[in-house]
Amino acid sequence: MTERPAIQSSQDNPLARKLSAFVRLSPNDVEVVAGMFRRRRNFAMGVELIHQGQAGQSAFVLASGWACSYKLLSGGTRQIVDFQVPGDFLGLRSVLFRASDHNVEAVTPIQASEVTQCDLLAAFSETPRLATAVLWAASRDEAMVVEHLVNLGRRSASERMAHFLLELGARLRLVGMGNSTGFACPLSQYLLADALGLSAVHVNRVLRELREDGLVTFRRGRVEFNNYDALVDFASFDRAYLDHDGPLLN
Repeated sequence: MTERPAIQSSQDNPLARKLSAFVRLSPNDVEVVAGMFRRRRNFAMGVELIHQGQAGQSAFVLASGWACSYKLLSGGTRQIVDFQVPGDFLGLRSVLFRASDHNVEAVTPIQASEVTQCDLLAAFSETPRLATAVLWAASRDEAMVVEHLVNLGRRSASERMAHFLLELGARLRLVGMGNSTGFACPLSQYLLADALGLSAVHVNRVLRELREDGLVTFRRGRVEFNNYDALVDFASFDRAYLDHDGPLLN
């Protein structure tokens, strides 16, 4: 039997901490989640962990660092679908679909643990509550994709940026990597452009406008919320879709 990593609290594990927003995890649940990190590997910035169109791929759980998932178009351009932070699954659909429908790339040097279909099924068999929590996490990711579609289709460039930064901030706070004043953010203007459907030049202009309006400053790898409440109003940001208000299952 494979020895599981000893983890005393869900606060020590970003995945357990995130899932605890939906299910109050028991010590056994936390131990099973810790087992998902037993095949942890280091990946350099720019390495692709998941390849669009390939079959039989594993998923990963991100332990540290940032990654992005994206679709590559035939002309060589790409649309970043989302960024992943510690506690997120990378390529979860890859273990369920016959072939992966997207790419996943390390934005920074990362640590991620490989998770196979057998790993997931064994974990779900041992603790069905964990299966329910992972279903919640997948549903939350779907809700974020819906908001991203609204961003691209209906919000102005400035509203799009503001909403995106607020969402990132809320996600990072959930895993203990940010607070109401801001968060560390390694994303370049080119990455933001590919995620928000803007040019890098437009991203620069939008960030300058938000800073000059006293709402938010993104400088030297850190996002600072200068006026959080005003930024929320400006972006019409309703965090209900993130469902972070405490466990629904005890």
